[in-house]
Amino acid sequence: MSDSSGSQLESLTGRFGALRWLAVAAVVVALDQWTKWLIIENFAEFESVVLLPVLEFMRLHNEGAAFSFLAGASGWQRWLFIALGVGVSIGITVWLYKLPARGQSLLAAALSLVMGGAIGNVIDRVRFGYVVDFIRVHYEQWYFPAFNIADSAITVGAALLILDSLLYAKFDAGSEPPDLTRR
Repeated sequence: MSDSSGSQLESLTGRFGALRWLAVAAVVVALDQWTKWLIIENFAEFESVVLLPVLEFMRLHNEGAAFSFLAGASGWQRWLFIALGVGVSIGITVWLYKLPARGQSLLAAALSLVMGGAIGNVIDRVRFGYVVDFIRVHYEQWYFPAFNIADSAITVGAALLILDSLLYAKFDAGSEPPDLTRR
């Protein structure tokens, strides 16, 4: 195989590998937007329904970031968070295209979840100027900050990134960590 056909094959497999993970991000965006649409259509702001003694759905509008960070700012934070979300998504897309088609599935899954969550929240910020949060977990008088599917995807993706880095740190520079997603 010539060098040019080898690099073409590598480019092609990188593209198909990336497309698979971009599809995962698209599914996250679709689920996030669908659940938010259901909440918007069926709940007024602050309206809630208790699902379990520790879990409820309540429509909330978050103008800040995670845990309502900067929610009280004068409005500039909207554009900052949109720019960050778009920038992170572009960076992750490039990263996914550069990953080998095999052997990095845990990293690719983590990046896909983070990207899907970032895009889901960017869509809200562009459309509404805030993010729709609706999942509330609590115990007696303690309430965890409200979140949504996008936030969950970002959190799981971040946890998988940490796991991937811990697994990778255990291996020499010359060897690859095991692909935990392959059967």
